[in-house]
Amino acid sequence: MGLHPLEFSECYLDSPAFREKIKAHEAELDKTGRFIKELYKDGKNLINATKQLSLAQKKFAQCLGEFKFEYIGDDKTDDEKCIGEFFFSPDIFICARMRNITETLMKPLEKFRKDQLGSAKAERKRYEKETEKYYSSLEKLLNMSAKKKEPQLQEADMAVEVMRQHFQVSSLEYVCKLQEIQERKKFECVEPMLAFFQTVFTFYHQGYELAKDFDHYKKALQINIQNTRSRFEGTRSEVFELMKRIKDSPQEYRQTSPISSEGYLYVQEKRPPPFGSSWVKRYSTFVKEQKILHMKTFDQRSGGKLGETESVTIKSCVRKTTDTLDRRFCLDIEITDRYVGHAPPAVMVTVNECNDAFLIHKKSVDAQLDDLGISFVKNSINAIETRGINDQGLYRVVGVSSKVQKLLSFMIDEKSCEIDLAASEDWDVKTITSALKLYLRSLPEPLMTYELYKEFIVPAKSATPESRVQAIHCLVHKLPERNRLVLSLVTKHLAKVAANSKQNLMTVANLGVVFGPTLMRPQEETVAAIMDLKFQNIVVEILIEQHEKICGDAPSSSPSLAATPLSAPTRQSKSLSRQNRPLAVYNPQVLDIQTGMRDQSALSACDRRAAVRLLPVCPWFCSAVTLSREPGWLEGVLEGKRGLIPENYVEIL
Repeated sequence: MGLHPLEFSECYLDSPAFREKIKAHEAELDKTGRFIKELYKDGKNLINATKQLSLAQKKFAQCLGEFKFEYIGDDKTDDEKCIGEFFFSPDIFICARMRNITETLMKPLEKFRKDQLGSAKAERKRYEKETEKYYSSLEKLLNMSAKKKEPQLQEADMAVEVMRQHFQVSSLEYVCKLQEIQERKKFECVEPMLAFFQTVFTFYHQGYELAKDFDHYKKALQINIQNTRSRFEGTRSEVFELMKRIKDSPQEYRQTSPISSEGYLYVQEKRPPPFGSSWVKRYSTFVKEQKILHMKTFDQRSGGKLGETESVTIKSCVRKTTDTLDRRFCLDIEITDRYVGHAPPAVMVTVNECNDAFLIHKKSVDAQLDDLGISFVKNSINAIETRGINDQGLYRVVGVSSKVQKLLSFMIDEKSCEIDLAASEDWDVKTITSALKLYLRSLPEPLMTYELYKEFIVPAKSATPESRVQAIHCLVHKLPERNRLVLSLVTKHLAKVAANSKQNLMTVANLGVVFGPTLMRPQEETVAAIMDLKFQNIVVEILIEQHEKICGDAPSSSPSLAATPLSAPTRQSKSLSRQNRPLAVYNPQVLDIQTGMRDQSALSACDRRAAVRLLPVCPWFCSAVTLSREPGWLEGVLEGKRGLIPENYVEIL
């Protein structure tokens, strides 16, 4: 189990468990900072200390071997497993004189440490400052004299409310920043080291010989890094969108929990004379069915120190009748049993309390999985395969939103649905593809159902491709008949699209990215669910590649995933499985979203042709190279295949 995802909804509860999760993320970032500092220091030793070069190299390799990435979520993709194995590979290090590594290794790592880890520390200070201000204002309000006039009390209430809002916004932004950096380090730390090692291998003869053995793993790792970077960009946008929605309406995003209510209570504890009484803040959870209240002493400002847990069975709880504003939320409770502690609490003041979880359902159109819907799916697929299966960026290039909505509403209307899209020139291909995706996303329940969502994700995390296919085969035949029929139509069509990837640039991997969240999604919208997007893509890739087997006859027996070890594949098996994968990932062209027209200035820039040599990270030569329409990418021919190449990986000859 890696690091727990930090849910935005927990920022509003600020529970002890949530603080423990934040501390774990902070500890991981501190460990990364120390690792980069140590690596930077050891790199300097490799450049300057020639007399102790052998010892410095040994320590440098040992430092790499001892570091381990912690991943957010309960499992890792194949790409993340391969990146993680990179640090535990003793055969990738060479004991030879190393020079000129400052540009390839030291500066990128130092830049990451200063820019990313430094910004995290700044956010942490701001978060701790807002925590101190908010909880100090709460205690100041509690200690106000009852003799204060009502306007003064109201003004104090308003000041506390402003402090609370500032604290919650700071908490949301800090949580988002922590998770962003945890994901960034997977490629921004590993990529410079990959470039450094490859430079060493090719510069020295011994390194050149070793590079031959490392070559297949290096190619696979480059694809792993690129895939991880692409998934990060998609996940990052989803997380920011979720954070924005929670900022706008935090009460609508509450997690499902067996606990009826939870939050902070200030408990008034009576002491023997002459000490009087004092208020103690406790994080409390209440289970309504059992009438049990659990209270735990916790103070965020003392480093998150936890006290003992006290549990009481409540017989009655009555709001105290009073006309004074400073006691308007006081509760008198009567208890029957007490499990820890001494005298029972007499009065409680509620500070914050959570509501029941609320599930989000958004539908832009009234789409249903009925005969009209199935007819629309068949009609759309026929039109796409007839008119535009070779269009570049098929399903990636989107249509104008208003036209897409109009087409879908038109096609699912009984009065106007009898139109052949393959023969109609009124609707372009990108509008039809966007309407088909919108229909599948707008169904009351996703095509692969909420009930089976978690079961579909489990095989994507298993070890062998065979066990994945077998498990998904069984799960598909658990779907309702209509769902299975439409899924069969869609995956068969996507297989045809992927078969024409040389023309449309839509490989199986690209289609998985597009249709992963379209065909399956969780019922509750959380950060943890967004982190599972990468596994959704894997499931859809398997459905496309194995659609004939999976959507054909029912399986003879159900697989047992419990017996499958969740270990990473070996390097050799990894390299063999990568040989048939594309060398580049398609990125959408420069388009005008409203009109769908290509940017003419970007097209004219493609006229210049050149030959390039990939930098030490990729020691191959490409021919017939042109500038791509996508910024940061080139188009070229490599080993007889034409595709996209990252511009920062090449050198123009």
